Amino acid sequence: MTKPFNVKIGINPISWMNDDLPSLGGETLLETALSEGAQIGYRGFELGNKFPKEPAALAAVLGKYNLDCVSGWYSGRLATGTVEDEIAAVGPHLRLLAENGSKVMVYGEVANAIQGRPDPLYKRPRFLSELEWQQYADKLTAFARFTLSHGVRLSYHHHMGAYVETPADVDRLMALTGPEVGLLFDSGHITFAGGDPLAVLEKHIQRVSHVHCKDVRPAVVKMARNGNWSFLQAVINGAFTVPGDGAIDFRGLLRILHQHDYQGWLVVEAEQDPAVAPSYQYADMGYRHLAALVREIEAGAGRQQEAA
Repeated sequence: MTKPFNVKIGINPISWMNDDLPSLGGETLLETALSEGAQIGYRGFELGNKFPKEPAALAAVLGKYNLDCVSGWYSGRLATGTVEDEIAAVGPHLRLLAENGSKVMVYGEVANAIQGRPDPLYKRPRFLSELEWQQYADKLTAFARFTLSHGVRLSYHHHMGAYVETPADVDRLMALTGPEVGLLFDSGHITFAGGDPLAVLEKHIQRVSHVHCKDVRPAVVKMARNGNWSFLQAVINGAFTVPGDGAIDFRGLLRILHQHDYQGWLVVEAEQDPAVAPSYQYADMGYRHLAALVREIEAGAGRQQEAA
């Protein structure tokens, strides 16, 4: 008897079109991404700028391809703003997610962040005192409590070029925030930030509410660091790729998720230049790699139970 691995494999449209870099796939139609993703076998999509912003319209577009609404990025500014302002701003996006069955909302802190600017990554913002960290964490917990009251859990995206980037940043944020704040574990970002993805996932597995499966090319990451590249330079030059095409041990990551009964989405999210990494080919590669690992881990757990 196999131990079920209750995960669904989804994808972010960034494989086809990059909202931060319209030159990368900006001409690609949303319908192209949705039809190809469904054909490959993906169960759902995260949202992007080309998706409808009205709940019924979004449901119609996704329903045409029998796809679920996985989640959607929300650009938060709690580092410099108030909880009240954030609650007022999130309304339409939260409704869009909740009415389309999403259980998590990707929260990215964009206040003072440099991921979309030409600045080198070392110029990212930082909290400089324990008080600043605590004030931010308190606001985040209060905001997460609000989204959870609408059935959607805030999933915090640690991100290159932002306040919370490194494993130490993640440690501090998780220690200071309440359990309402979920962690979006992004394998590529934590590796780029100098972390051991397996160690970080194991440490914070009880808070992980969403997973982005992104692989890295270590040689490019090293050049990005040594050359003081911006985040977008690193993306253009191929720092990230899909699972199975880089150096990250996804078998190990998925085993940890399975052992701890993670139930949620595995989202392929690997921003690349479609002219260099053709969208369908790489989306298919990422799906096949994850799907094979899920099957392998389920079967392996079953064999272990039979042997016992």
